[in-house]
Amino acid sequence: MPEVSIILPVYQAEKYLVRCIDSVLHQEYQDFELICVDDGSRDHSPSILDDYAKRDHRVVVIHQKNAGVSTARNNGLEKVKGTYIQFLDADDWIAPNATMELVRAIRQSNADMVVADFYRVVGSKVARKGSIVSDDVLTLEEYADCMKLSPADFYYGVLWNKLYRHDIIQEYGLKMDPSISYCEDFIFNLEYLLHCHSIAPLQIPIYYYVKTEGSLVTQSLSPSRMLRSRSLVFSYYDAFFRNVLNEEEYRRSRTEIAGYLVSAASDNLVMPMAPGTMKLGKETVQAVWRTDGSFHYSVLLFYLHKAYETQLNTVAIKNNLELEDVLVFEAVRNSNLFSTLREIMDFTGLSYAATAGSVQKLVSRHLLHIEIMNSFHIKTGSRSQDLSNDIDTALADLRNIAAKGLDKSQAYQMMQYLRTIVHNLETFVHHV
Repeated sequence: MPEVSIILPVYQAEKYLVRCIDSVLHQEYQDFELICVDDGSRDHSPSILDDYAKRDHRVVVIHQKNAGVSTARNNGLEKVKGTYIQFLDADDWIAPNATMELVRAIRQSNADMVVADFYRVVGSKVARKGSIVSDDVLTLEEYADCMKLSPADFYYGVLWNKLYRHDIIQEYGLKMDPSISYCEDFIFNLEYLLHCHSIAPLQIPIYYYVKTEGSLVTQSLSPSRMLRSRSLVFSYYDAFFRNVLNEEEYRRSRTEIAGYLVSAASDNLVMPMAPGTMKLGKETVQAVWRTDGSFHYSVLLFYLHKAYETQLNTVAIKNNLELEDVLVFEAVRNSNLFSTLREIMDFTGLSYAATAGSVQKLVSRHLLHIEIMNSFHIKTGSRSQDLSNDIDTALADLRNIAAKGLDKSQAYQMMQYLRTIVHNLETFVHHV
C-alpha cells in the first residue's frame, strides 16, 4: 500500500504532461501512487498516460468522458489507497523534494494538513510565494486568523500546495462539487478544515505553479455568472468563520471577512500585496557570504545591506507590511535626525512616492503620527512596540550573520574603517 496517493486531472495537456509526470516519478520520495484521470482529452494526452502506466506500476490511469476537473478529482479520490493525498495540475510540476518534505512535516507535527510555499512561474521568471512566516504548528483558529489577512490568496485556496489525510476525507465524505466551476478547490479546503485540529505550515517551496494570463474558467463565465459564483464562494467562506469563531470574535471580524469579496477580484485570487507574495522580478537576494580570502569593504557592505533587507523583509511579512514600510519605520524609530519626509528618503534610498506611500500606510495603521512641520514620530502603543520588538530580534540575528562572515582580523579592519568614516563626518560637521 503506498503511503501517498497523488491525484492528477488531465485535459488537453500534451504540451506539459511529460514534464509534470517526470517531476513526480523522479522525485526523492518513492512510496506513492500517481492516479492520472483523463477528462476526455482529444489530444495525445490519453496515449501519453497509457504509455507511462505500461512502464511504471505506480502510475494508474482512469479515462472518463469530459465532465470537468471536479469530477476527475472525485474519480481519483475513489481509487486512492494512500494514507495521505496530494494533488497536482498537469501544466505545473513539483520540486524533487516535494512529497518527501510534505510527508516529513505531517509525520513530525501529527497535523491534519500541511500547507507549503510554492513558486509562481511566468515565462522564464520565478517568484517564491508564501503567506505564513512561522513554521509553528497552528490550531484551526490560528490558521483562520492568518487566512483573514489575505483571504483570496492561492496559498490558502488551491489544493496542490497541501497534503491531506485520507481518513478525514473518507470519514466525512468530502468531495469536489461538480456543479461549481469557480473556486471549487477553495470550497473543498474550507470544508476539509472544519474537521482539522492542527495545520502545519511548511516554509519550503515544493511546487511550480505556471501562471497563465486569464483562466479558462473565468473566461467562460459571464459577468453575472461570475458575480453569482463569487457570492456563492463567499457564503461558504462566511459559514466557515461562523463555525470556527465564537459569536463575539465573528462579530469583530466581519469587516475582515467581508474583505474577501474585494480581494477575490485581484490577480486570479493571487493578491500581489498579500503577505509573503513577491512580484515577479523583485525576488529577495540572499545574503550569502562569498569570499576568496581577500577583504573588500565594498563587497562586505553589499552583503551587510542585503542581509539587513532580508532580515527586515521577514519582519515585514510577519506584520503584513512591505519592506519599504519597515525601512521607513526603522528610520523614524532610530533617530530624530530622520523624522522628516526628505530625511527619511535620504536614509532609506526610497523615492518620494514610495516614502510618502509608506508613511501614509504606517499612519493609517497607527504606527506613526504626524506632528507640525511634517515631522513624523513613532506612535506609542502595543502595535508599534510589537513591530519594534520584531525589528530588534531581526537585527540581533543580523549581528550573528555578520559575525559568521568575518574573522577577528577582518572585524578589526572593518571597525577601524567605520571609525575613520565617523571621524571624518564629525570633522566635516564641526567645520560646517
